[in-house]
Amino acid sequence: MNAADVAGKMHKIEASDGHQLDCFVVSAQGAKRGGLVILQEIFGVTDQLKGVARHYAGQGFDVAIPALFDRKRREAVIPFNEAETGREIMMSLNVADNLRDVEAAIKLLGDEGKAALIGFCWGGGLALKCAQEMAVAGAVAFYGTRLKQFMDKPLKAPMLFHFGSNDDHSPPDLIAAIKETFPAAETYAYDAGHAFANDARPALYVEDAATLAHERTKAFLDGALPAR
Repeated sequence: MNAADVAGKMHKIEASDGHQLDCFVVSAQGAKRGGLVILQEIFGVTDQLKGVARHYAGQGFDVAIPALFDRKRREAVIPFNEAETGREIMMSLNVADNLRDVEAAIKLLGDEGKAALIGFCWGGGLALKCAQEMAVAGAVAFYGTRLKQFMDKPLKAPMLFHFGSNDDHSPPDLIAAIKETFPAAETYAYDAGHAFANDARPALYVEDAATLAHERTKAFLDGALPAR
């Protein structure tokens, strides 16, 4: 394994409709456990998300982050203080296209049917949709948004939800509805707000909550993708 594989590098991948997009990939270190696709926030494939990818690669996962904004704006990395720009790009995208791009990332990893997903913010909502529509090993949503529009179908895969109890995007009634609609899913709320696991946003980051959420995510992934 060379240094680029460990640090991560961009690949070009192609979705089933012919759309080509970038995909950041980090190779697993040590014994491989399977593929893991990380679904972005509304800020694109940020350095912070690349750091998350390296973290999980260090635990034995081949990790890919598809550039879901490429259908509208290539190489888009939106500053955290320009959320409205990212939201506008996100709102212009089609969910069916998003799933095609995720499928292409899974295919790149070579572990179709053995890959799991972690989504943050917008990507958390997409993680739920993928767990309903796709053959994945499991899916994790960190403070997912737009969840209400994806609560009309049962899960096909195990699911883990992380919420901030002080997050305006996920009020108590939404968390209760998630628990009622998906009783088999693991659902946790932390004394934190939105984006509590994003260590590049110090005003929002809550270290204790983020650490516990990632520990629970690792345990969930260990069950979804047991050691080979």
